[in-house]
Amino acid sequence: MVTGGSTAELRLLADPTRARIMSLILEGAEGRALVGHLAVELGLRQPTVSHHVKALFDEGLLEREPEGRNVWYSVSPEQIDRVTDVLRSELPPAIAPDVLERISADLAGRFAGTFAPETVERYVRESHGLLADQSHITRNLPSLTSRFAADRLSALAASALPDGEGVPEVLFVCVQNAGRSQMAAGILRHLAGDRVSVRTAGSAPASAVRSVIISALDEIGVPIGGEYPKPLTDDVVRAADVVVTMGCGDACPVYPGRRYLDWDLEDPVGLPLTRVRDIRDDIEARVRDLLHSLDLNPADSR
Repeated sequence: MVTGGSTAELRLLADPTRARIMSLILEGAEGRALVGHLAVELGLRQPTVSHHVKALFDEGLLEREPEGRNVWYSVSPEQIDRVTDVLRSELPPAIAPDVLERISADLAGRFAGTFAPETVERYVRESHGLLADQSHITRNLPSLTSRFAADRLSALAASALPDGEGVPEVLFVCVQNAGRSQMAAGILRHLAGDRVSVRTAGSAPASAVRSVIISALDEIGVPIGGEYPKPLTDDVVRAADVVVTMGCGDACPVYPGRRYLDWDLEDPVGLPLTRVRDIRDDIEARVRDLLHSLDLNPADSR
């Protein structure tokens, strides 16, 4: 915890739910949020979130701003630096060198004959750095580093294949890689199986796939698996035959010979499940059209 400047009210942030509430508010548009939106993000009942928000407000950590029938909450300006320090102090230490060495050795064996061990080690260390720079990642950093490095190495190997070899590669990109892109990827994997390689990325990744997204996909029998938001890297774009952007603007690099699609979809952040279902169904229709354009015949998932 912060030394020298901690006070009783900051100890409220020892509660993980309250710490997450503060993080979501700091990460939100204009640094503010509604209780209803926080409840959706956290997957909790609104009265529960209201209880935590009231405690934070009563201790002066949050400010209220009525706007019509809504009440917005933001971190009190005089507390922002101290709150940020407290939240950062809860992050785990960087991965120990011996753990990175083990990850590198394991992946070097997996990619033996494709990449030299030195290349694998460089990708592992770079992937670890990219994820560690995302200050919201507070757990599972070693396993996420391994998965992220392996996915990037697989993309690098795919980009080296001659044209026409391998399965089509599709990359879905949105800002936070926690909503639209994850829904599209989940549906495409569900329909196409191993006939298509599917990846996702975000120009500004969130902390986790949103619970409302997982619920919306579960309703139609589509698993999300162990997916997690990850940063956009050059190698996954180079590997893609089709790059589908969903609101990342010009953050996605453009390479010749790839097919680019921009799907104009509403951002599900803060929306109730009823609205997210509409977005999901729109995405499913677009994914089915994409599959037909790839000369694949999607099995009916319903």
